[in-house]
Amino acid sequence: MKEREKFSSRLGFILISAGCAIGLGNVWRFPYVVGQYGGALFVLIYLFFLVVLGAPIMTMEFAVGRASQKSAALAFQTIQPKGKVWNWIGKFQMLGNYVLMMFYTTVGGWMLSYFVKMIKGDFVGAMPQQVENIFNSSLQDPLLQVFWMVVVIAIGFGICSLGLQNGVEKITKIMMSSLLIIILILVIRAITLPGGSEGLAFYLIPNFEAVEQYGLLEIIFAAMGQAFFTLSLGIGAIAIFGSYIDKSRRLFGETISVCTLDTLVALLSGLIIFPACFAFGVNPGSGPGLVFITLPSIFNEMWLGQVWGTLFFVFMSFAALSTIIAVFENIISFGMDLFNWSRKKAVIINLILILVLSLPCALGFNVLSDFAPFGAGTTVQDLEDFLVTYNFLPLGSLAYLIFCTYRYGWGFDNFIKEANTGRGIKFPKWTKAYLKYVLPCVIIFIFIQGYYTFFIK
Repeated sequence: MKEREKFSSRLGFILISAGCAIGLGNVWRFPYVVGQYGGALFVLIYLFFLVVLGAPIMTMEFAVGRASQKSAALAFQTIQPKGKVWNWIGKFQMLGNYVLMMFYTTVGGWMLSYFVKMIKGDFVGAMPQQVENIFNSSLQDPLLQVFWMVVVIAIGFGICSLGLQNGVEKITKIMMSSLLIIILILVIRAITLPGGSEGLAFYLIPNFEAVEQYGLLEIIFAAMGQAFFTLSLGIGAIAIFGSYIDKSRRLFGETISVCTLDTLVALLSGLIIFPACFAFGVNPGSGPGLVFITLPSIFNEMWLGQVWGTLFFVFMSFAALSTIIAVFENIISFGMDLFNWSRKKAVIINLILILVLSLPCALGFNVLSDFAPFGAGTTVQDLEDFLVTYNFLPLGSLAYLIFCTYRYGWGFDNFIKEANTGRGIKFPKWTKAYLKYVLPCVIIFIFIQGYYTFFIK
């Protein structure tokens, strides 16, 4: 039996795991909800839920991966008790990874294309309406959408084809290190803008008026949802990296490191966006419009705006690519574990498969624009995002939770033994009752709340 690949360093493991967790939502959604729901007040509530909600499930993903030495494809059935059938969970999570990449590759293509546009100076001298027209016209061009989608897929699988240490680990370490340096440069530039201090105040000073406006419960629910979804838990994208590490470190400490990096990037993104928006009298919105319309218009008004805009989209491209590479590695490992494929064969087959599966999203804004799954104005991307965000992530997380805490699964004792093997911060045993009875109810609530918000509210 071929020996499983391993990371060359602990730093590589932490940066790659964080790269998987750090997604585009960290940049375009987190700052907006922070500002909307009370600034620092929301952040404090969010951090609480990150510890009590996100961290335990991430630790469980790492533990299942390390104990099984397999990807989600075989992890559950490798360590499940005799006579129990948990392998269907792995198939469910495999599907979640593929659906995620069906639309994330297109969005990653948007980032790369805007990086090129910034370098070329396409936005120099453009008015806000012209910037919006550039974005809309690019969406309506099927060849352009497919081209950048293909570029992203080629880059991702190209890196993965080089192997775990020489490709995934080495390149992701460079990207994540560069991402952190770039974001710090952008933060310094944003907070020194004339008028930027108002944005800092809006972002960082607790706004208790938000409690009166939205109610404390809504703020708590928003913070809970953000803490849960930000880490991309439940589809085995984190578990795979647990299978690539040894037993020298306890897993809860590693989880804390990854969560800290994820939160740091999210917080620093706000330090870019809010000062910049307030400096130029722009209301920060959420979603793609903020990144592709509002911010390019702001950069256009700044001194050396082309430079700052280029750096910003390098940062965004790295955030997207780090997630794509991490999930591609997981997808490749499915084929290697299930069918004993070589890495080369798994890369080639999945490259073709992802290219085909990503086409509906890339064409959903143009050729397939008549397909509106949730009513007028919605696209294929909305359907795929809904499947991942509101179904695969919460249900997959619930599966990990039940598997790691109940005796008809792996059981709490086995989980604790694996999580606390090595040196570092111990996972507290006294949390057993909370993990068995309270946390599943919280996740079920998040699942129901997601459907309510999406379809009713």
